[in-house]
Amino acid sequence: MPLYAALDLGTNNCRLLIAQPTRPGQFRVVDGFSRIVRLGEGLAASGRLSEDAMNRSVEALKICAAKLGHRNIRRARLIATEAARAAENGVVFMERVSAETGLELEIIDRETEARLAVSGCASLVGREARSVVLFDIGGGSSEIAVLRIGDNRSSRLANHITHWTSLPVGVVTLSERHGGRDVTPESFEGMIREVSGMLDRFDCPDIEEVRAAEDFHLIGTSGTVTTLAGVHLDLPRYDRRRVDGLWLSDDEVSAMQARLLSWDFAARAANPCIGPDRADLVLAGCAILEAIRRRWPSTRMRVADRGLREGLLTDMMADDGVWRRGRGRRPSRSGPQTGSEEGRSS
Repeated sequence: MPLYAALDLGTNNCRLLIAQPTRPGQFRVVDGFSRIVRLGEGLAASGRLSEDAMNRSVEALKICAAKLGHRNIRRARLIATEAARAAENGVVFMERVSAETGLELEIIDRETEARLAVSGCASLVGREARSVVLFDIGGGSSEIAVLRIGDNRSSRLANHITHWTSLPVGVVTLSERHGGRDVTPESFEGMIREVSGMLDRFDCPDIEEVRAAEDFHLIGTSGTVTTLAGVHLDLPRYDRRRVDGLWLSDDEVSAMQARLLSWDFAARAANPCIGPDRADLVLAGCAILEAIRRRWPSTRMRVADRGLREGLLTDMMADDGVWRRGRGRRPSRSGPQTGSEEGRSS
C-alpha cells in the first residue's frame, strides 16, 4: 500500500504523520513525530521569528526530513501556519528550512487551515448533527468553521462550511500579552473579553433553533481541549486512545476550566496531561475556548486529538482515489514533495 506524509509546522509545535490508507476514509499511522518548538515565541512583540525559535524548529525539521527520507512516500504535503504567515522573516525562514533540511514547506492561508481542520475531524461529526461549530485553537491563530449539514451530507465535510473565521490569537500570543504563568480570575476574564471582541466582529448568523441535543454540538481540536479531556479523565499520563472522540458535557467543561484556574503554575506543570511545556499556555487556551462557548452555547463538545495533518492525509488519499474499489493508482514516487500537485487544498 502507498505511503502518504503530512507535516504541520505551527506556532507552537512541529508535527509529522506518515500513514497508509486502509478501509474507506481511514488510514493507519506507520510513523510520526511531534515536538514543541515555540516558533512563534516573541513574534507578537517583535513581528519577527527569533533566532532561537528558528534554530529549534530547524532541528525538529531535520528529524522529520530523516524520517521521510527513509520511506518511499507517494505524496506528501508539508505546511507552515500562522507564525510563518505573520512574521516579517517568514519567507526567509522557509528558504533556510529548504537549504538546511531539503524540505519545501508551503505557507498556507487561513481559509485553507480552517478547511483542513474540518477534513481532519470529519469522522467525529455525529451522523445526527445538523449543525456543528468546529474550532482549532492554535499557538498564533484560532480557526473556527460553522457547518450546516442538513439532510444531504457530502462525503467531504468541508463542503458544508457556510462561515469561517481565523482569529489572530492563539495560546502563545494570548499568554504573552496577558501572562500565562500566574493567571487570576480577573486576568482570565480579560483574556476572554479580548477574544470575545474578535468574535463579535465575525459576521455569522446564529445557529438555527436546536430542537434536540443531537442537532448541534461543538468539536474542539487543539492541545487545550485534549488537555481538558485528560484532566477530566484523571489520566496518569496522556493517552490519545482515551481522549480522541470523547464527549464532554457543558458542565464538565466548565468544571475542568475552573479546576485548572484554581491551580498555580507548579500544579499545572506537575499534571501529567499538561507538563511544564504547556503550563503557561493552557489557561490562555481555556480563555479562547470559553469565548467560543459563550458565542455558541452547546450542551456538549467532542474532543479531537487530530487536525491539520489528518486533514492533509485524508484529502491527499481521497484525491488519489485510494479508497475507490477498482480504481487505478498512480505510480509511487520516492522522497518528500510539496503540495503543488494537490487538486484540493482542504
